[in-house]
Amino acid sequence: MGAAIEYQKLMTEIVHINLPGPAEPTPGMSGGELLHGFLADLYRTDSQEVKNYVNSLCLKWNVHYRQTR
Repeated sequence: MGAAIEYQKLMTEIVHINLPGPAEPTPGMSGGELLHGFLADLYRTDSQEVKNYVNSLCLKWNVHYRQTR
C-alpha cells in the first residue's frame, strides 16, 4: 500500500545574477559570462511585458537578480 501523502524533493539552489552584467560580448568570454550578460540584458529591457515574463520565469527557476556596488 502506498503512502497517503507523496512528495517530491525540489531543487532549492538559488542562482544570483549580479548586476550590472557585461553590456557586450567580447572575444574569449566563457559560456557562463555570455549567459550572465544575456540574462542581465533581459533585466534591463524597457518593455514591461518582457520584464513581467522574465520575472515569472525567475520565480519558477529560483533565479534572483542582485545589484552590486
